[in-house]
Amino acid sequence: MAKEKIILTGDRPTGRLHIGHYVGSLRRRVELQNSGLYDKTFIFIADAQALTDNMDNPEKVRQNVIEVALDYLACGLDPTKSTIFIQSQIPELCELSFYYMDLVTVSRLQRNPTVKTEIQMRNFETSIPVGFFTYPISQAADITAFKATTVPVGEDQEPMIEQAREIVRRFNHIYGETLVEPEILLPDNAACLRLPGTDGKAKMSKSLGNCIYLSDSADEVTKKIKSMYTDPNHIRVEDPGQIEGNTVFTYLDAFCRPEHFERYWNDYANLAELKAHYQRGGLGDMKVKKFLTAIMQEELEPIRTRRKEFEQDIPAIYDMLKKGCEVAREQAAQTLDEVRRAMKINYFDDAELIAEQARKFKAE
Repeated sequence: MAKEKIILTGDRPTGRLHIGHYVGSLRRRVELQNSGLYDKTFIFIADAQALTDNMDNPEKVRQNVIEVALDYLACGLDPTKSTIFIQSQIPELCELSFYYMDLVTVSRLQRNPTVKTEIQMRNFETSIPVGFFTYPISQAADITAFKATTVPVGEDQEPMIEQAREIVRRFNHIYGETLVEPEILLPDNAACLRLPGTDGKAKMSKSLGNCIYLSDSADEVTKKIKSMYTDPNHIRVEDPGQIEGNTVFTYLDAFCRPEHFERYWNDYANLAELKAHYQRGGLGDMKVKKFLTAIMQEELEPIRTRRKEFEQDIPAIYDMLKKGCEVAREQAAQTLDEVRRAMKINYFDDAELIAEQARKFKAE
């Protein structure tokens, strides 16, 4: 029988989701969910993981669970096609993490580039919480509990997936083929791999205030694009402009399609022509920003509208999440059962063990 194709991915509820999340994974998730190529799709809100570095602020995490759920639904994730659940409500994940901890060394975790970067970003150094330090192990539990074959994420998560694969290989080597080794699925558009913040900084971050949120109003989106970082040396319209490191053009790479020129700027046939004009000079930043604004509003308006509709019945959203948790827990419990059996810690289900021990002590 062919192996089931299963997707698993999720987000930490530390704030509303922004367009970096959207182009990095959300948009692709919706496409994959609707493609018919996958047997199951699991999408989770990683509240337990969010608490690893927000332990003193549980209300922040609690409030943002519903924000993330609303963003999911607004983008087109469909609970009839995808199982949407909350990580902390699946206690089996904690038990799997506990067993996987025996398969990973401290030095291996310290070498994980994603963990290294996150530690620096948060100034943790020696004060790093153990839960945060071991989150690659927790992530491996999330992935393997649902037998995920495919994990669609941004490139910054590559070391995490590789660590999960190592854990799977080590577990299967010691205990026999039990866990499924996942494959990473990166965005197919290079500009979407890591969308910079509006200030040109490497990453969108709520704390840096450089995000365009999916739930931002049309006015907020316009205002943020107007103040967006471009080429600091492109002072006069006639000056040649640089597109490398120019946030406006990075966003155009991520969002612009040929039909946008027909609709909003028919002076150009495609993005290559627009870039060439900007590079040779004679094109002002505000014109390019106006074009980007039109594209972004077209992309975000349906999401905003759907979100407003979902906001009208919040109890229904919690009900959807509760049902998703029930489905997810059933699957995780099945995997945990197989793991316990492989590790030979299923004492009370093992009739053969009980009979063998009974014979042994009778013989003595």
